[in-house]
Amino acid sequence: MKIVTTPREVREAIDHEKKAGTRVGFVPTMGALHEGHVSLVRMARSRTGFVAASIFVNPKQFGPKEDLSRYPQTFDRDRRMLEDLGCDLLFHPDERSLYSSADRTRIAVDELSDVLCGASRTGHFHGVALVVAKLFNIVRPDEAYFGQKDAQQAVVIQRMSADLDFSVRIVLGPTVREADGLAMSSRNVYLDPAARAHAPAMYRSLREARARIESGERDPSPIVAMMKTAMRDAGFDVEYACAVDGATLKAIERIDGTVLIACAGRIGGTRLIDNVALRVSGASVEEILLEFPEWSRYA
Repeated sequence: MKIVTTPREVREAIDHEKKAGTRVGFVPTMGALHEGHVSLVRMARSRTGFVAASIFVNPKQFGPKEDLSRYPQTFDRDRRMLEDLGCDLLFHPDERSLYSSADRTRIAVDELSDVLCGASRTGHFHGVALVVAKLFNIVRPDEAYFGQKDAQQAVVIQRMSADLDFSVRIVLGPTVREADGLAMSSRNVYLDPAARAHAPAMYRSLREARARIESGERDPSPIVAMMKTAMRDAGFDVEYACAVDGATLKAIERIDGTVLIACAGRIGGTRLIDNVALRVSGASVEEILLEFPEWSRYA
């Protein structure tokens, strides 16, 4: 695996592969890799001939009171994991390689960025959109891979990629979970034993939500109320629990079509998120990935 730190080095490596007709898969990460990331790299390896990954803790997506300074940094371990998985190129830039004090360009994906997580993390998805756009311009992948756990991020990136005509297909992988259902996250290392023991209540509330929908419930209000109660009883400070349209992220009055059931909250001081995406049609309820290829001219 080749490790590079500058956009120029990435472009040289990708140019070589593109000239040979090789399809490029890309997995952008902030490091502190876990089995969720592993599943995305494996997906890229199975679908493309050249796999690139990035590790960059993007300061522009952290608010002033968020955990940038203590975000897990495990580069040596991450590098070994990527090598073992057969990754071909690792882009590991520092902040100066991607940003300049002279930068004036920002990317805002309207309506999708200021709801759910964006309602409490002002500017977060502007920072996500900016860094992903820069990485797409540098790597120029044919496919890029993201996890369903970060469903809002996936929707924002798919919308941005279509609107800006990036010639990349956004591919989602399913949420990877611990044995007790807790969604894998780099931030799980922050959980103390008591918080870790109660954290799976978030996923249990999502499972109960799905069960109620499968039983015929189509009014989101009692489902959302149940989720909030279950999370609070487990010790969560609930940020949100909601049922929204899976494409627009707008609140819905009836559970039908493509629906995202999502929640976020803090337990033991650690912020966690989780979701399930469902396709509901009549009595049929199917868990899906939030992929909308019709948004992209290149799908």
